[in-house]
Amino acid sequence: MIASASGRDRLGRHVVDHDTAASLIAQAKAAAAHAYVPYSRFPVGAAVLAADGSVFTGANIENASYPLTCCAERVAVFHAVMAGQTAIVAIAVWAEKSSGVTPCGACRQVLNEWRPERDDMVVILEGLGGPEHLALADLLPRSFGPRDLDGSRRNP
Repeated sequence: MIASASGRDRLGRHVVDHDTAASLIAQAKAAAAHAYVPYSRFPVGAAVLAADGSVFTGANIENASYPLTCCAERVAVFHAVMAGQTAIVAIAVWAEKSSGVTPCGACRQVLNEWRPERDDMVVILEGLGGPEHLALADLLPRSFGPRDLDGSRRNP
């Protein structure tokens, strides 16, 4: 649990302070150690920050049938959802690549499903020169999500 989950910038968007970002990156890096990557040998870890300050991690899990592989970002999101979280304000992604790794298109769409209502999610990438903070809206412009349907999420 992170006590001070996030703040807001002058435009009202979520921002993550240095200590929170560093903690999320460290947890994402630790999660990468649990990756199952016998084919790519490219471990990735992710840590998501829920609106209540809870943190959930995930690592990529590969499959011999490549399309069935699950990325670290989705594993972390699904971990949070299974714990009852409905809003994710930030995600950190870590991989052993100096330029950082962005979430794939499928992960971006899944992240969009769980971003706070009328708000954006902070995506933190560990790369050259320290962490880079991006808005999910910049990675997934003109996105399609729950707001485009009836505006709500429901369980059947």
